[in-house]
Amino acid sequence: MSAPSAPKNTPRVTEREARQVAEAAREQDWHKPSFAKELFLGRFRLDLIHPHPLPPADDVRRGEAFLARLREFCETRIDGALIEREARIPDEVIRGLKELGALGMKIDPKYGGLGLTQVYYNKALALVGSVSPAIGALLSAHQSIGVPQPLKLFGSQEQKDAFLPRLARTDISAFLLTEPDVGSDPARLATSAVPDGPDYVLDGVKLWTTNGVVADLLVVMARVPKSEGHKGGITAFVVEADSPGITVEHRNAFMGLRGLENGVTRFHQVRVPAANRIGPEGAGLKIALTTLNTGRLSLPAMCVGAGKWCLKIAREWSAAREQWGRPVARHEAVGAKISFIAATTFALEAVVDLSSQMADENRNDIRIEAALAKLYGSEMGCLMADELVQIRGGRGFETAESLAARGERAVAAEQLLRDLRINRIFEGSTEIMHLMIAREAVDAHLKVAGDIVDPDKPLSAKAKAGANAAGFYARWLPRLVAGPGQLPRTYAEFNPPGHPDLSAHLRYVERSSRKLARSTFYAMSRWQGRMETKQGFLGRIVDIGAELFAMSAACVRAELLRSSDDHGREAYRLADVFCHQSRVRVEELFTRLWSNTDDLDRHLVDGILSGAYTWLEDGVVDPSGEGPWIADATPGPSARENVHRTIG
Repeated sequence: MSAPSAPKNTPRVTEREARQVAEAAREQDWHKPSFAKELFLGRFRLDLIHPHPLPPADDVRRGEAFLARLREFCETRIDGALIEREARIPDEVIRGLKELGALGMKIDPKYGGLGLTQVYYNKALALVGSVSPAIGALLSAHQSIGVPQPLKLFGSQEQKDAFLPRLARTDISAFLLTEPDVGSDPARLATSAVPDGPDYVLDGVKLWTTNGVVADLLVVMARVPKSEGHKGGITAFVVEADSPGITVEHRNAFMGLRGLENGVTRFHQVRVPAANRIGPEGAGLKIALTTLNTGRLSLPAMCVGAGKWCLKIAREWSAAREQWGRPVARHEAVGAKISFIAATTFALEAVVDLSSQMADENRNDIRIEAALAKLYGSEMGCLMADELVQIRGGRGFETAESLAARGERAVAAEQLLRDLRINRIFEGSTEIMHLMIAREAVDAHLKVAGDIVDPDKPLSAKAKAGANAAGFYARWLPRLVAGPGQLPRTYAEFNPPGHPDLSAHLRYVERSSRKLARSTFYAMSRWQGRMETKQGFLGRIVDIGAELFAMSAACVRAELLRSSDDHGREAYRLADVFCHQSRVRVEELFTRLWSNTDDLDRHLVDGILSGAYTWLEDGVVDPSGEGPWIADATPGPSARENVHRTIG
């Protein structure tokens, strides 16, 4: 008999209740301008990103000095093939990273950290991730979503004084939110934190705890029950990983990132001092989402590093490998793939650097920009790796170890493809990112017209919302008819003599931004309250916005490099090619907004789930056998060996 498929204490919530929890955790207001938000509203605010913001000279000096030390460490102390082969990062490598200060890249120097900017933190992750993506993931999970960032944003001074010096030099941290039956739907979070005198008592099971197997400090999200004197709700805690009652029950193994220290952690009657609570009760999800505003930039940063490596290998291999009398790079079918890798790498680096520099300046709200960078980087990173495998042919499918054993260069193309695949899933899957970004993109509409389609609002509220909406759209809609993108001399500074004309691409972005906003308005008028169920449409809206943002960033970066005499001519060529490629994708996405198979797909799925097509599954053997789809995670004492290990 199969074990239960869900924890017995998992809260039962409706779809509407789950959405309400997610909505409550959002940052509700926009206090600073956002280029991407304006883009979705049909307003192309080039002034928010051009001229490209630049870091202070001292930040550059310190950042470059650390990158030089890190590069030497990567070249002399890290054996990526060994990590892949043994599925573990050697302890001496982690100790070396600690001595280098890599655990404290983003931590303020007054706590013992390096105090690097977001720009140089991302460059460091791209560098180390090119040698071993598992190490990049370890450092990113520790600083982007682990204990340091929530403490920096929401921690008390006492908490910063107590934990940040440890985290800067010696202690590894992990972030624990996901549970066996809870992923992107936190309303069903089952781990509890029950107040008991000066402590909270934690019970529950956490899944996919990146760094959890070796962590010294944990950020744990748990549900505090509402009671007298306690507001309750999902709450964040700093927890010592060696606390009594904590058991790492399993170290997970994956198709990629084989050195990842990711596991299953059980909490049984774990006492956590109230002083270790981050922020007030009920603020846990807001803390997690705010932390991810900049934390999400680490994944696309490592995708930039992957793209650079893909380009290097594709260039060298395609020049050496000959077919039908000439190098394969000279054949159009292969050359197109190399062009895609080069142009996309340039644009993705432009997106990450621009978003990171804006994060450092703290002048703009970048929650949408960071989310778009994560979405676009993870998708394009996988495509670039897949194209590299195709360019390499049979050698792309062969492991680096096998290539070396028969005397050829150990190019780990297939490993890169496996390693990058997780980026489309964790820290917000592509599907969840589509919905999250779409929610932010239509925020202005919901603020003025949301009550009209809300079934819980009284008629008086609907009437008031109708009046507000009439005023908003009377001002907004006329602006979507014409704009500077229709004037041939607009953005003329992006058309310098002797260079490709990037001004034409920026005019296209401006026109497409208005078209995107018109399409969104039409869809909201057509579907109203059902808009949130049109996930295919919303995903395409977001993908168009991502392409337009990438085109804008690429053009602005090219002009920066031209004006600073830093490979400007080549940068303009890369930006021009990327924009042409991107425009093809944008036009296809616009077509698919209204010409698609969404309704047909939904009806077919209804039949599949009802069992009408089980006959189509005949003729195969399912080797996965029996067993529950979701492991039992009912709270209680652990019956397994603790596989947690400490790295001294």
